[in-house]
Amino acid sequence: MMKHYLRYALLAVATGMLLLLAGCNSSSTRGADDGSSSAARSESSATAGNPKSSSSASSGAKEEKLDIKVYYPNEQGTKLIAVKRQVTVGKTDKYTAAMNSLLEGTKEKGQTAIIPKQAKLRSVKVENGVAKVDFSQEIVKNFVGGSTGETMLVGSVVDTLTEFPEVKKVQILVAGKPVETLAGHMDLSQPLSRMNDLLK
Repeated sequence: MMKHYLRYALLAVATGMLLLLAGCNSSSTRGADDGSSSAARSESSATAGNPKSSSSASSGAKEEKLDIKVYYPNEQGTKLIAVKRQVTVGKTDKYTAAMNSLLEGTKEKGQTAIIPKQAKLRSVKVENGVAKVDFSQEIVKNFVGGSTGETMLVGSVVDTLTEFPEVKKVQILVAGKPVETLAGHMDLSQPLSRMNDLLK
């Protein structure tokens, strides 16, 4: 009988020890789980914070309004007249914005647009005081004016861009290449300074 009691007692103690060990393991596991999940939470919150900073950093330049002047010939083709415009810069630079505004044409009384509507602006780049403005082939193909019209067209581009103090000269390109002339009347082989004699 004593042997049976001892056997049961030992079994009970062993079972108790196993249960105790299992309880410790599960609580330590829970603790590990809690720790890792809290670490994961802090990591995810840190990760969630990163895109905000990166998105704000990569949001690009801030858009702002800029007052400019663009120039169109008068109806007689004798002088250029300034028109005040407001453009948005940020997505595009101010030189491109000014040229795009010029290409929109004018509805002002007594003025006329001389740049062919089919002509597209390819790019404007300013380096060392020289603005290189690149137009599509249509500026040549669709131009219908004579010597006066060519002077007015070139003058409107040159005087619009030299409104910016840092731009001292302007060179007109067609399809990415320098040209000697647009219609055979005016030498465009070199960058041109502001054409003050055309201004009203």
